[in-house]
Amino acid sequence: MRKLLTLVSLITLTTVNAQVGGKDAYQFLQMPTSPKQAALGGTNATITGNEVNQVLYNPAALNDEMNNMLAVNFGRYYGDISLGSAAYAHKFKNGRNVHVGVTFLNYGSMEGYDENGVATGTFSGNDIAVSVGYAHPFQDTNFSVGANIKAISSTLESYNSFAVAADIGGLYNDEETGWTVGLTFRNLGGQLSSYEDMRESLPFRTVLGFSKLLENVPIRWHLTLDNLQKWDISFSNPNRSQVDLENNVTEEKVTFGNNLMRHIVVGIELFPEKNFNIRLGYNFKNGEEMKLIEQRHFAGFTAGFGLKMKRFRIEYAYNRFTLGGNTNLFGLSVQL
Repeated sequence: MRKLLTLVSLITLTTVNAQVGGKDAYQFLQMPTSPKQAALGGTNATITGNEVNQVLYNPAALNDEMNNMLAVNFGRYYGDISLGSAAYAHKFKNGRNVHVGVTFLNYGSMEGYDENGVATGTFSGNDIAVSVGYAHPFQDTNFSVGANIKAISSTLESYNSFAVAADIGGLYNDEETGWTVGLTFRNLGGQLSSYEDMRESLPFRTVLGFSKLLENVPIRWHLTLDNLQKWDISFSNPNRSQVDLENNVTEEKVTFGNNLMRHIVVGIELFPEKNFNIRLGYNFKNGEEMKLIEQRHFAGFTAGFGLKMKRFRIEYAYNRFTLGGNTNLFGLSVQL
């Protein structure tokens, strides 16, 4: 544990100031690949139980219930882009739990051209992150902490880059009261090699979450405060600019309240402790950035379900982005 924390500290020292929304490398690390995670809004630090996928988002969630649990997830993004993940946890004889996971994004086949517009053939690209995690529960308390170390590789045609990063998480889970609080610091690290000479930053992200299992009602609600490392995560949409009679352009002004709401993700689970449960979520940031001006199409809404059958659990999630592009995620978990 001491060696792991030392390595995490060294990685953390290489982290630069984080930015939001495409200004960093390896943006695939921001995308939810777990159907349960995606169905609850795409960002959640408070999922507990034997959900082995959750360790990829909050390493402190690793626990004894995940022993020999294997999960595989796959989905389609825009066009030919596909994404997915796999996760496995094992408890050793000394009582320590270890987690391994992989997350990938494949860009499919693309047509290549040179500077003169002459076709050079097809090429592909992909991103992948391989992680190893460990969690330490504090005896006789409801607290636990954990960390993931991950190697990140990105390849596009003949170019590639490589980075090392860490996730650090904490979790408070009180089964008697139903309260759960989670805090994660994700993607702390830096590039060891880049596509060109200029190094790019990683998509560092701070997430604080709260959830509560209601008494006498089969519902668990989730409230997540996302991107806490940066207050202003808004941008002015040029399509919402106003032009006067003299062609003077007035950019969209994002209010204090609008920017505040973009940090919030909400979700609920119906029948969370049953073999069949339903999940709903709403991501305010996605809703604001993806909505159309003159047409309502429910951007930011997410939904899904989980079905448990003996040792197997099947999961599905649907994420609403735009009229032309949405994601469907499928997952299978098995107790080996």
